[in-house]
Amino acid sequence: MNVSISCDQNQLIDRIRSSDSLRLDSQHLTDLRLTGKSMRVLMSVPKSSGTLRDLQLALQLKIEELRQRDALIDELELELDIKDDLIRQLQVELDRHRKTASTGSSVQTPAAPDEPQRTKRQAISAEPSALDPSQLTDVTLTSYCKSKESSDLIQRALMDNDFMKHLEHGQILTIMDCMRPTSLTKGCCVIQEGDDGSTVYVLEEGMVEVTKEGKKLCSIGPGKVFGELAILYNCTRTATVTALTDIKLWAIDRQDFQTIMMRTGLIKYSQYTDFLRSVPSFQSLAEDVLSKLADALEETRYSDGDYIIRQGATGDTFFIISDGQVKVSQQISANDEEAAVKTLSKGDWFGEQALKGEDVRTASVTAVGDVTCLVIDRESFKQLIGGLDDGSDKQHDSDEVKAKRQAEADFFSSVSLSDFTIISTLGMGGFSRVELVQLKSDPNQTFALKVLKKRHIVDTSQQGHILSERRIMMEAHSPFIIRLYRTFRDSKYLYMLLEVCLGGELWSLLRDRGLFDDSTTRFYTGCVIEALAFLHSRGIIYRDLKPENIILDHRGYAKLVDFGFAKKVGLGKKTWTFCGTPEYVAPEIILNKGHDSSADCWSLGILVFELLSGSPPFSGSDPMKTYNIILRGIDMIEFPKKITKSAANLIKRLCRDNPSERLGNQKNGVKDIQKHKWFEGFNWDGLRQGTIDPPFTPTVDGPLDNSNFDYFPEDTEEPPDEESGWDLEF
Repeated sequence: MNVSISCDQNQLIDRIRSSDSLRLDSQHLTDLRLTGKSMRVLMSVPKSSGTLRDLQLALQLKIEELRQRDALIDELELELDIKDDLIRQLQVELDRHRKTASTGSSVQTPAAPDEPQRTKRQAISAEPSALDPSQLTDVTLTSYCKSKESSDLIQRALMDNDFMKHLEHGQILTIMDCMRPTSLTKGCCVIQEGDDGSTVYVLEEGMVEVTKEGKKLCSIGPGKVFGELAILYNCTRTATVTALTDIKLWAIDRQDFQTIMMRTGLIKYSQYTDFLRSVPSFQSLAEDVLSKLADALEETRYSDGDYIIRQGATGDTFFIISDGQVKVSQQISANDEEAAVKTLSKGDWFGEQALKGEDVRTASVTAVGDVTCLVIDRESFKQLIGGLDDGSDKQHDSDEVKAKRQAEADFFSSVSLSDFTIISTLGMGGFSRVELVQLKSDPNQTFALKVLKKRHIVDTSQQGHILSERRIMMEAHSPFIIRLYRTFRDSKYLYMLLEVCLGGELWSLLRDRGLFDDSTTRFYTGCVIEALAFLHSRGIIYRDLKPENIILDHRGYAKLVDFGFAKKVGLGKKTWTFCGTPEYVAPEIILNKGHDSSADCWSLGILVFELLSGSPPFSGSDPMKTYNIILRGIDMIEFPKKITKSAANLIKRLCRDNPSERLGNQKNGVKDIQKHKWFEGFNWDGLRQGTIDPPFTPTVDGPLDNSNFDYFPEDTEEPPDEESGWDLEF
């Protein structure tokens, strides 16, 4: 008989020479054909079971060798991540020295540094979807005919991609079905560096070359995915992809991808909540509780004849049948045979007594054919069922507070832009800058004036986010959230008149110090938790938590700023727009599953990690690599020794992959975070009342002192007019 084995040439020769298990002499090796880097060996093998076993062993060794190679690749990727982290830490140290060196004697007009400092991380937002979630089930997706070979290749390519492999199997099949064919000739450009991207590709035939700034990065062959960042949000292509040969591609654009993700997510959510509502014990639950229970359900599959539960065994799980049938049987006494009691099918449930604490199963349940069940265990159920409203922000305002706010509103309604003088620039963003302004009639009154370019807002489709920011901030009366007093508009700009906090940015303080100790981090985290508790109790999600968006007042207390991505979704509801800063976005945002306030709990865990270590736990050389690292999960991260065990426990409980498992997203809300052992002994009442001393008290010499802020150059570029009228409420 002839047996063919393909492997690395040198390794095979060494193995043949050295292996005791391959007892092959020269008469058995009849032909050696060298083909490139591999060697094809045809062996004349005596028909004996011993020799076959030897060959099987050789094949097993080859498989093990491939596994070891994959493990080595994983180790090298981890090593690269560690080196990236080291580079970030060195950058922090360099920035700190630059900051120290550039500090001048004048605090009013700091000199511009000679060398550029590390730039702040820019947040990312996809354009709002034109799809109405309530109508998604009626949207018809176009499918394209494919051969079995093409379908298999696309499916393998998607499953082999670091991002796509995290999608559900049904989503991958739908994406494959909707990919359209594209053919290009040799020399054609598939992707052009600098262009806006919206399409992801799978290469079926031919070769392409990837270049950046004219330099070759790599070549890509059949069965590979490229351009996947473009299906998450509108982004600028960072490299050029050119056809080296005639090529055949399969492509899908962002709109179709997001439709698939939203529709499958909404259908699944609707099915799960309908199943839950059919259970009498759950019918009285509020919508937000049902939503969290739906997130906690795990899909489990069983084959024909499998025992799902067995009479007499202990158990703590509850089951809802989502597909198939099961047989319920009971044994009345030890001497009796099991007797069938009834058959349950899709929508039926069993095991509900386990949620009440009754451990012993009173009947057996077996699968009849293939069965799929939705399962939740007692512990998860107990964590979710209860008073989800923590009530910490529900106290009613006194008449005195109401009167003060009314007087404040009356005052600011009478002022105009011409009543203020610009003193200096406090900060800059993607399409805005923040100026320190002084009231002409009262030099002791200063404010922060956020100035936004209307044309840029329209060009990036951010009108909805800006209007949402205004509505939320006008109603956000919390000592841990920056106040918005009044807004203005003209033909070029929008203006937000804000409370000024002259203590500087937490980001700058972290940059200069490198990292914080437990006590310092605990204080700033406590301020953020109070702000999030206020927002979440009103159905508002923040979505852009990071040190750059936390500012210190003159006392040293921290406040949230920049509500450009905040959104009121309501309790128990989800939203779908991709937005946030790459290192801080939750997995469900990356995977377009829909997200709610639990995404802020995830970001809170990332914030604690960064404050304690100086760097976020998830960071790659580009956004897509960062997202892929995030999707691996927090358990894959090696925590620095400087992070204590209790702090690490808090971070890991905040950063669970499943939103329903996150601390702060369970029955007691933020109280679960406040009661965590890392916060043991922390004076929450003192924090709310402003009576505890902050870890850092900034030096602020009067209402015009901008010394706690970096230098920002003057913006001399005047934008064009934008008078479409979308901003009338400003």
